[in-house]
Amino acid sequence: MTKFWLCLLFLPMICLHQAIAQQTIVFKGENEVIGKQVSILEDSTGRMDLKSVRNSSKFVQSQTQVPNMQLSTSVFWLRFTIKNESDAKQLLLSLEYPTLEVCEFYYPLKNGFGITALSDRNRFDQRKYKHQDFIFDIHIPKDSTATFYLKVRSNEQMVLPLVLGTPQHIAETKLTRDLLWGLLVGVLLVMIFYNTFVFISTKDISYLYYVLYAFFIALTQTSLSGYTYRFLFPNSPTLFNMGIIVFNALGGISFALFAQSFLGIKEKMPRMAKVFIFIALLYAATIVVRLMGYSLISYRMTDVSALVVTVSIYIVIIRLSFKGYRPAKFFLLAWTMFFTGVVLFVMRNLGVLPYNSYTNYTMPIGAAMEVILLSLALADRINILKAEKEKTQAEVLRVVQHNEQIVREQNVVLELKVTERTTALSKANLELNSTLKDLKQTQAQLVEAEKMASLGQLTAGIAHEINNPINFVTSNVNPLKRDIDMMMDALITIESVGLSDLTSAEKEKKIKAYKEELDLDYLTEEIKHLINGINEGAQRTAEIVKGLRFFSRLDEDDFKSADINEGLDSTIFLAKHLLHNKIKIVKVYGDLPNAECYPGKLNQAFLNIISNAIYAIQKRFGDQDGGEITITTTLDNDYIRIAIKDNGVGMDAATQQKVFEPFFTTKEVGEGTGLGMSIVYNIIKKHNGKISVSSTIGEGTEFILEIPIFSGPVPINQ
Repeated sequence: MTKFWLCLLFLPMICLHQAIAQQTIVFKGENEVIGKQVSILEDSTGRMDLKSVRNSSKFVQSQTQVPNMQLSTSVFWLRFTIKNESDAKQLLLSLEYPTLEVCEFYYPLKNGFGITALSDRNRFDQRKYKHQDFIFDIHIPKDSTATFYLKVRSNEQMVLPLVLGTPQHIAETKLTRDLLWGLLVGVLLVMIFYNTFVFISTKDISYLYYVLYAFFIALTQTSLSGYTYRFLFPNSPTLFNMGIIVFNALGGISFALFAQSFLGIKEKMPRMAKVFIFIALLYAATIVVRLMGYSLISYRMTDVSALVVTVSIYIVIIRLSFKGYRPAKFFLLAWTMFFTGVVLFVMRNLGVLPYNSYTNYTMPIGAAMEVILLSLALADRINILKAEKEKTQAEVLRVVQHNEQIVREQNVVLELKVTERTTALSKANLELNSTLKDLKQTQAQLVEAEKMASLGQLTAGIAHEINNPINFVTSNVNPLKRDIDMMMDALITIESVGLSDLTSAEKEKKIKAYKEELDLDYLTEEIKHLINGINEGAQRTAEIVKGLRFFSRLDEDDFKSADINEGLDSTIFLAKHLLHNKIKIVKVYGDLPNAECYPGKLNQAFLNIISNAIYAIQKRFGDQDGGEITITTTLDNDYIRIAIKDNGVGMDAATQQKVFEPFFTTKEVGEGTGLGMSIVYNIIKKHNGKISVSSTIGEGTEFILEIPIFSGPVPINQ
């Protein structure tokens, strides 16, 4: 990803040899690369001054056209001697390497040396020559010779292309270079904008990663060549220096994400997907380290990351290419172009290739070719997807046509089968209608059976309630008859005494004696008592008949106004015999208006609920006391609310959900039909009312009925 890391793959590390005689550079008017005529001294302490440097015998001659200092914290001194054999009185020395923390040029004067100091840590507008390269003036008269010194230091690898030439030739070279770089950047921008629009159209995340990668690799290349310092951050050299690492690392992260998405590494090579995640994290750590100020470490981390990326991506694309995955072949070609450009660039820096207009641009050209080929790969991916879609559509069409043929063939068979099935269904329909009719008759019979069961409960209650007063009347008739006979005899006797010839005193004495013998006063009191008893029994019987008449409502099919509290009282009265004096009835009645209803039907619903409550209480308490039924009536807006609550065994959630279903019962076989609560539900619905239940196992059950005060009549069908 950068131009330094591949230097790890090549030797020598620094192309310097033993000290030899100083070579003189003879300038004849054309631009000349002077790397091989330069002697180099490494100052690992960074404390040597010009005087000690001039007296040093440790200079060694460079053997490469472009001196390569690798990544070092040392200060390097370059010494070179120039003889001017041209007509130019002023020459320029161009150091085509924009990232130097220290770059001091020492030139001879009559009484010593002058110095021109430049640095990428200074503002761009402080430079005499407005270019990112370091350019120094050299004044040598014709046929004169002079020795110069150059002091350099950087936090990154130093590759020092030194070009000597006239101002015109140097300017022409710089202009040509700027034009070429403009062309390369233009190509990258075209790829970025084009694929950005494609991403917006397709929403394919691979295009977004590609755009980010192209954008950051463009920033990385222009930063390495100093153009971001010159055009983007002229007043912020710190941002420029940080950007060299940060842009490169962001490009690496984008590349890892793009490779994963475009090549489908996660699906095709899951283990390598983890490697690419590690690469992204390593680049992210590089950014953090650089922002913390550890520039040298961040450069080393960049080298390691780039090496891991190169090895990993080649493993992936070669394996996928052998498997016939077409996008991997495009990727292999694109990455190889970039890799080749970097290798050629490094070989130029190591002196294997000459320093010229061709070798100077191998890396940016390789990067541009990579971006272009990757863009073509993305376009080809669309073609692949389109071809796959067309193939899929063709297959779908073939299947549809085949299915249509099958359908046509099956239609004939189906028509025959439909005819057969229609005949069978018609026959089955007749049978079902007959069965349905039978079921309706059975249902009606079961409903009538439930009604008869309720009537049986009423009959038993009425017989029990009427039996007591009738027995009371019957038991009083004979004593009353006897007492009346005795009174009649007493009247006859008294009459006979009164008609006798006895004197009044004798008559009075005899009658008094007879009355004492007969105990007429007791007899009179006894007759009154017996008559009162008979009267009370008759009244009790009349009340029972009245309650039965109110409960049964001979006019129950009429929709009329009725007192709900009175209906509850009559129901409780008729169910009283079921309580066995063990269950307590608590009535909490509200002040209610009459409601439009079918009174007899409501009384039947009340009786069914109260009967179930009594059954649940008996299941819990048996013959013991403690059972209680609370009946509460309240007025709630336009509804009369009746709550019937017991403290019986209660119901679980499943039972509560089924309690209103026909034929569902929790009673033992023979104890219930399972229609009681279903009838209650239908009665309440026919009144346009609501019914709900809440229950807790072991605590009891509460049914809540809501009857509208005013409601139109609903036909009674059951």
